[in-house]
Amino acid sequence: MIVGVPKEVKDHEARVGLLPSGAKALREAGHRVLIQAGAGVQSLLPDEEYREAGGEIVATAADVWGGSDMVVKVKEPQPSEFSFLRPDLILFTYLHLAPLPDLTAKLLEARVSAVAYETIREGADYLPLLTPMSEVAGRMAVQVGAQYLEAPLGGRGILLGGVPGVAPANVVIVGGGVVGHQAAKVAVGLGAHVIIIDKNLERLRNLDDIFSSQIVTLASNLYTIREAVRQADLVIGSVLIPGASAPKLIRREMIASMRKGSVLVDVAIDQGGCCETSRATTHTEPVYVVDGVIHYCVSNMPAAVPHTSTFALNNATFPYLIELANRGLIGACSRSHAITEGVNTYKGFVTYPAVAESQGLEWRDLRGLL
Repeated sequence: MIVGVPKEVKDHEARVGLLPSGAKALREAGHRVLIQAGAGVQSLLPDEEYREAGGEIVATAADVWGGSDMVVKVKEPQPSEFSFLRPDLILFTYLHLAPLPDLTAKLLEARVSAVAYETIREGADYLPLLTPMSEVAGRMAVQVGAQYLEAPLGGRGILLGGVPGVAPANVVIVGGGVVGHQAAKVAVGLGAHVIIIDKNLERLRNLDDIFSSQIVTLASNLYTIREAVRQADLVIGSVLIPGASAPKLIRREMIASMRKGSVLVDVAIDQGGCCETSRATTHTEPVYVVDGVIHYCVSNMPAAVPHTSTFALNNATFPYLIELANRGLIGACSRSHAITEGVNTYKGFVTYPAVAESQGLEWRDLRGLL
């Protein structure tokens, strides 16, 4: 198989979909690897490392997309890449299709076999390719929130951990999954007062065991969220329903009740955000203000630390990538339920139920199409 790695084009997206070590492993397995010139440079991976690993450096994105059987990326195709989509192509990347009907339509029209990192599932609820970037985003959320709480950036002028004699900031984390856990770890380490809200009581018990008296855990309901958000200096939204649009748990009136200069970091923005006032932003223009509250809703947060993120992502994605390369999509799906779960579109059909439901489209069971 010919595996292609284009340079990412989303705003400030500096990660790359394949490491030189992955290129070498693919070559040793008998595959060709096309790398667009400069694709790994911002992750501190120069073209020469890919050449030494057996990759072929090509000049343009068109060379990669047009010459590959499977394209491996980090982020979903952007409008400038839509013309490259075609029926015989396997696309392996983060897609987050639920809030992106235009992209879904393009994938269906082009009959692309699109495999989404975020819906590959092992067992009942382990998402192995979403986890590493959730870990990065969770830790970053606290760093970003602490920065925007500073007065020069419009914040309340509060130090997250306080100092002796001065209370720390109140950090409220809505959602106790991977993002919430990692955010709590950093916030607790900085000395903040931390509340985690989740509907899963068993998850709250686990977090209570991990952090003990360092955090407060609350069962999720409208009243609990409203009261916690009202008193928060920093709110981190980290709610996830795999493949589906995030529920709007943080209401507009809750944002209006917060103190001026407070900060919301909505990590769920990839799936549409879990706050009614959230809209996707970019690293170029990362924030906006609603009712005096600073909103940070960057949809590719981990791109700000591309070296760390690229290695963490590739550690997780490569075993699935080489399985797809070695066996093709049909062969890989026949052996791996996890990869089958990852297929979001195939031959013009939506094959992931949550995406179909979010956009009012027909869903087809992939097993009946293969």
